[in-house]
Amino acid sequence: MRRVGALIFPGFELLDLFGPLEMFGLLKDDFDLQLVAETSEPVASNQQVRANPDVTFKDADRFDVLFVPGGMGTRREVSNMALLDWIRTVSEPAEYVLSVCTGSLLLAGAGVLDGRRATTNKAAFTKIADQYPKVDWVKQARWVEDDKFITSSGVSAGMDMALSAIALMHDHETAEKVATWSEYDWHQDKHWDPFAKKHGLV
Repeated sequence: MRRVGALIFPGFELLDLFGPLEMFGLLKDDFDLQLVAETSEPVASNQQVRANPDVTFKDADRFDVLFVPGGMGTRREVSNMALLDWIRTVSEPAEYVLSVCTGSLLLAGAGVLDGRRATTNKAAFTKIADQYPKVDWVKQARWVEDDKFITSSGVSAGMDMALSAIALMHDHETAEKVATWSEYDWHQDKHWDPFAKKHGLV
């Protein structure tokens, strides 16, 4: 069983977090999901729905899979040194590090994407790419895989990325079953990205 630590912070995006966790959570014998926050207080999402952390930074420094959602709160949290230090610490021993949308901003801020290929929300792409030029930002991609780091485009793209990660960790058939159980139309082509064109990136 792989232990998944899903970071939550004020202003996280609901679908960024719970869409992918739905996919992992359907495999109850394979993934143990935990929400991690800086404190034990309930954390308000960008949509004001609150989530209760299972553990805090000081109690959790090792996960098989680190999962980082995006959301408007990333703009503030990228200056939160305690959060960035925790990401850096947990990323090192993790088997996989995943991010959705502007969650890659936090990974970049922690320095763990330096020299790696990554993507992010296309509406925020140029600003983030300009801010972190040491990352090899991919303009057109639903998600990008670089060794253990898998980063996805905006919001709903996280579910496609999560299914792809399940296929890597298990097999394609298992990922297909999860997509069927959730009645989700899985975009399996990681290069499929109409939003890059919509935002003038290609």
